[in-house]
Amino acid sequence: MTRRVRLWLVATGGAGLAALLVAACLRLPGFGDDRHPYGDRAVDAALSRHTANTVASVNFDQRAFDTLGEMTILFAAVLGSVILLRQTRDEHRARPEPADVARPVRRYALLVLPVALLTGLYVIAHGQLSPGGGFQGGVVAATALHLLYLGADYRALERIRPVALYEVGDAAAASAYLVTGVACLLGTGSFLANTLLPHGTFNTLSSGGTVPLLNAAVGMEVACAVVVLLAGFLDQAVEIVDEGESDGDRDSQNDKEHGK
Repeated sequence: MTRRVRLWLVATGGAGLAALLVAACLRLPGFGDDRHPYGDRAVDAALSRHTANTVASVNFDQRAFDTLGEMTILFAAVLGSVILLRQTRDEHRARPEPADVARPVRRYALLVLPVALLTGLYVIAHGQLSPGGGFQGGVVAATALHLLYLGADYRALERIRPVALYEVGDAAAASAYLVTGVACLLGTGSFLANTLLPHGTFNTLSSGGTVPLLNAAVGMEVACAVVVLLAGFLDQAVEIVDEGESDGDRDSQNDKEHGK
């Protein structure tokens, strides 16, 4: 593809996007107007399907297909990082040595870890009822595990986060979202339509129909994805040892670097 063709493609796509943005702006309500039809309709749709959190209803019901795209982007990003940062056959990673951690840091990190983990799980479980949801709770739960890296050492973190298991969890959660959508398609004739399950009692954990299921799937996918992503970057910080390099050569090189 020549440079001229690429420029024409960019110009055509940009012109189309600009036309859509202008058309959308022309239909916006007046500035300062107290009438917001989209917001009213979103709230009405959420309440009609017994979802107390309107944002969760928008994410996992009214625009659940958009959320599938967002989740797919995260999944693809993690997959690309795993492929690019994977260990090659000619690399040998040295085991990280335990580092000394100041007592206050160790104490507070280990104290906050279970609280942060439970908070993340709570946010995921109550996504259809209160602010938060799968995306937010998944990030909180994943980063909570890494407080062990601050409070103890890298080896302790490795013991509680077998990367292969989290990779399976990431793929399983993404598949669960798709399976739920296909089940809705087979049962109601519409992909991801929130009409397959009973909507339950308003403002309870079982309310919202398929919203809690999709929210939980996203929470698991985000949590596992963040763990796998951070594992890849943390693993790059570990010393890479050449295959033909001896322990004595590494010690001599370290002495030279430290001026010994």
